[in-house]
Amino acid sequence: MPATPSTARAINDRLALRLLQQEGPLTAGRLKQLTGLSRPTVADLVDRLTAAGLITVVGESGEQRRGPNARLYGIVAGRAHLAALDVRTAGVVVLVSDLLGRVLAEGSVPIGGDAGTGTAVEQAVAAVERTAEEAGAERLHTVGIGAPGLIDPVTGDLRDSAGLPAWHRSLATALQERLPGARVTVENETNLAALAEQREGAARDRDTFVLLWLGHGVGAAVVLDGALRRGASGGTGEIGFLPVPGTDSLPSARDCGGGFHALTGAAALTSLATRCGLPTPPTTDGAGAAAVVRGAVAEVTGAGARSGDGVPGAGPVGLVTGEEVPGVMTEVLGGTGGGPSHRFLRLLADRVAVGVASVVAVLDPGCVVLGGEVGRAGGAVLAGLVEERLRAMSPLRTEVRASGLGGAAVLRGALLTARDRAQDELFAPPERPAP
Repeated sequence: MPATPSTARAINDRLALRLLQQEGPLTAGRLKQLTGLSRPTVADLVDRLTAAGLITVVGESGEQRRGPNARLYGIVAGRAHLAALDVRTAGVVVLVSDLLGRVLAEGSVPIGGDAGTGTAVEQAVAAVERTAEEAGAERLHTVGIGAPGLIDPVTGDLRDSAGLPAWHRSLATALQERLPGARVTVENETNLAALAEQREGAARDRDTFVLLWLGHGVGAAVVLDGALRRGASGGTGEIGFLPVPGTDSLPSARDCGGGFHALTGAAALTSLATRCGLPTPPTTDGAGAAAVVRGAVAEVTGAGARSGDGVPGAGPVGLVTGEEVPGVMTEVLGGTGGGPSHRFLRLLADRVAVGVASVVAVLDPGCVVLGGEVGRAGGAVLAGLVEERLRAMSPLRTEVRASGLGGAAVLRGALLTARDRAQDELFAPPERPAP
């Protein structure tokens, strides 16, 4: 069935807007080249989008820099403001951006474990309002929230999860009430991190991959053929419940203590570090486990404090990138190094590889990205060790990569999701009244 004129116009408008988003300001002539549309058609769409307040003249291009043909058109970034939230057990991180995703303001608020649900929600909402005010945003068009826990695939709500604060489930409703007209969406943090890695991070060249989240707990996000897969109940990636060898019991429907979590959760890693003779961190949460891993990586690579977050550019890299590595790193990757840090990293890689091998056997993703606090702290060193172990366990060739976005992955994913939703609405053609 041929497209109607209005449908054709809508398709052309969206194409032009996406190009302006990706390429930046363009002249009408350049839009004609990139879209393949005729000059009159491009002129019409430029007039429509300008009248709708979606694009405007932002400058001129060319040697003479004058006349209609030299006008550069760009998206009106201030047409909508967006907020992204990374909701943690002990607080919230917020950023506010314009329609193009440029960050205008950032904020955070710690929330104590003894705060009641009402108090905690009020603190989080106030942080969003305060950040929006600092950004000069009179109203927020879309708010994207990243949180731990399962998302109901039917309602889109955060489901009740053991061990998570009750205020997490109340936050989206409170924001919707306090921000009239805003579109509020909630997504699992690991899923958002995967979307960010796919668009801007370590998986930019992959349509199919798995993000393994290693932090306080463990989780996974699955992207197949370019699409995030959530599963029938929203539970795709609940890898903490995966039965694995090396644990004292089997997991139950309410407790993942006997599953993969028992090998790679934060408490298990700090216990492993102690047994290997490494200093025990003051806390056994994700931050404490990450500190142990980061310290071990720094010791075996000689990077000291330079190793930072374990993200690309912050310290030595190894098998993942193919760059030359120091001799001590070769010992770690080859399994011949000594010392508590060497032993700890090898045992950690063995544990991680057990879960990764199960995922690879079922999905054959070809690529696994290590994220979360522990994954980031291990960086390319841990990724290289896991890839080596996996190569010995599975006939399926799988590349293991370190996160390319560090601690910003969840926020970036929440922002990208909010921006996509806002643009889908703003870039849609206006509905015409029925005759």
